[in-house]
Amino acid sequence: MPRPLGELEDAVMTRVWKWNRPVTVREVLEDLQQERSIAYTTVMTVLDNLHQKGWVRREAEGRAYRYEAVSTRAAYAAALMNDAWSQSDNPAAALVAFFGMMSPEQREALRDAVRMVQGPETSAPENPAGNPADENPAATEGDGGR
Repeated sequence: MPRPLGELEDAVMTRVWKWNRPVTVREVLEDLQQERSIAYTTVMTVLDNLHQKGWVRREAEGRAYRYEAVSTRAAYAAALMNDAWSQSDNPAAALVAFFGMMSPEQREALRDAVRMVQGPETSAPENPAGNPADENPAATEGDGGR
C-alpha cells in the first residue's frame, strides 16, 4: 500500500488527475502559483518524487518531461481506505463506525457502488418465498396493468 500523499504532493496530483493528460512542470507551476508562491524547482522535485514513488510516469519532450498519472484518484482513495480497514483488529466494527460517520449522500453513493459491484442480476429485490401473490400485478407482463 502506498503511503498517503503529502500536502504538496496531493496539490500536484490533484492537477494531474483533474487534467487527465500528460502535463509539464510549467503547467502545474502556473496553476499552483494562483494559490501560493512556489518555485519551478520545487514543482519539478515533487513531480520527480512522484515518479520515483510510482504515482506518475514521464516521457521526455525535448529537455523537459511530460508527466501522466499511473492510476486514478478513486484508486488512490480506495487503496487508502483498504489499508486503514485492513489494519483494524475488528474490521466489521471499523466498517460500522465508518458508515456511521457518512452523510446520507455518502451512504447512497455506497449503496450505488454495492449495486454496481453486484451487477444487474442481484440488484433487483427478490421475492424469497417465490409467492406470486406478493408481486405487483401491474408489473407483470401481458396483463395490461389489471
